[in-house]
Amino acid sequence: MFLRVENIKKSYHIGKKDLDILNGISFEVDKGTSLAITGASGVGKSTLLNILGLLDNPDAGAIIFDEVNVTTLPKRFQTKFRASKIGFVFQSFQLFHEMNVLENVMLPTFAVPGSKSSREARDRAEELLKSVEMNHRLDHKPVELSGGEQQRVALARALMNKPDIILADEPTGNLDDETGGHILDMLFELVRDMGITLVCVTHNKTLAAMCDKQIHLQ
Repeated sequence: MFLRVENIKKSYHIGKKDLDILNGISFEVDKGTSLAITGASGVGKSTLLNILGLLDNPDAGAIIFDEVNVTTLPKRFQTKFRASKIGFVFQSFQLFHEMNVLENVMLPTFAVPGSKSSREARDRAEELLKSVEMNHRLDHKPVELSGGEQQRVALARALMNKPDIILADEPTGNLDDETGGHILDMLFELVRDMGITLVCVTHNKTLAAMCDKQIHLQ
């Protein structure tokens, strides 16, 4: 079992009250498969994804990647693990507007010192941009791109460090149906070809149906 989530709990202190967001979430995901996390707004889908991506800590429970309990790792090792093993795709793209397309895709390599030479990083970034049909826009800034083009760049960036898992938070939420469908086809083809595990948070029924497994939060 590649990913095991055990009894995750998370609450936030608001005023004098504790608001329970996640109360005992458990599931498993096999390597190279895809999972959709669905549910109404406010049930904790993005909170759960942030915990899976080591961007937030649970109050209780464990996240186990490939037999490693990452919730018990010191912060610096969590950061290293996240940079080298996890790729992120966000609804709002999260590209750096002062950087061009190529620089945005190369950015994750800077988080893993010594992982690649600048030449190797550039070659891989160009290869990934070609795979998402964006190799003709290397020198363009994000503001010069459409939403679909920005999300293709974000997808290439998520794959830059050859992650074991991609975490996607509403990856087509800001796109029209036709563009979103094209992005999904690219996403699933790339993770399948690379043997990457995919976990998506989504309201999109089409995206959820494309995944091997679904869990619904209430």
